[in-house]
Amino acid sequence: MTVFLTSLGAVVRTWLAELGLAFRTLFAIMMSGLGLWRRPRLITDQIHFIGNYSLVIILVSGLFVGFVLGYQGYYTLNRYGSEQALGLLVALSLTRELGPVVTALLFAGRAGTSLTAEIGLMKAGEQLDAMEMMAVNPLQRVLAPRFIAGIIAMPILAALFTAMGVFGGYLVGVQLIGVDVWEDIGNGVIKSIVFGFAATFIALYQGFQAKPTPEGVARATTRTVVLSSLIVLWLDFVLTALMFK
Repeated sequence: MTVFLTSLGAVVRTWLAELGLAFRTLFAIMMSGLGLWRRPRLITDQIHFIGNYSLVIILVSGLFVGFVLGYQGYYTLNRYGSEQALGLLVALSLTRELGPVVTALLFAGRAGTSLTAEIGLMKAGEQLDAMEMMAVNPLQRVLAPRFIAGIIAMPILAALFTAMGVFGGYLVGVQLIGVDVWEDIGNGVIKSIVFGFAATFIALYQGFQAKPTPEGVARATTRTVVLSSLIVLWLDFVLTALMFK
């Protein structure tokens, strides 16, 4: 029993230390980003960079998710004579849940892993140390622009995913969506911003804290996908409970 408690205490202590380090890094990145308004090009370049990584897979995925929702929704609603509600089903499913959540998962798997690998390789190649030697803050020059760009890019990508999904649903049966879904769209935007905050920070943090070896970078990239996916799904539950209680 003593050995078990000792091992459990060591695991909890390690987890709390990692959590504390993550919050300190997050605070440092946010403080470093305050001065980036003087150099907006750093942020816009990263928005373009991150968006290009994820745009194609998000558009294609959104289109086919819309196809599936259209077909499945039609056959389900047809049993109850409610085919006219197909547009509402597709629109609300995408704007409330699937749009922000699936976009965040795809973002973590595509752009998030790229950010982690990029930062990890810069650390392994001692480029971050070289910046510090030249009196350049790597948090402000490297991490903060990518962090802000990820938060901005996520709602845009989620909106494109939702638009393609609705278009896909239209192609398989929706003639006209005559319903006011602005509130649901707003909730989806809020979710996507929160997901972008979490997924981008996890990717940058894992890359920044990765061991400067090929194995360390590979493990950090894997942790990015796993942690981002779990955090996004947990945040989706929390936000849904708060928004639609």
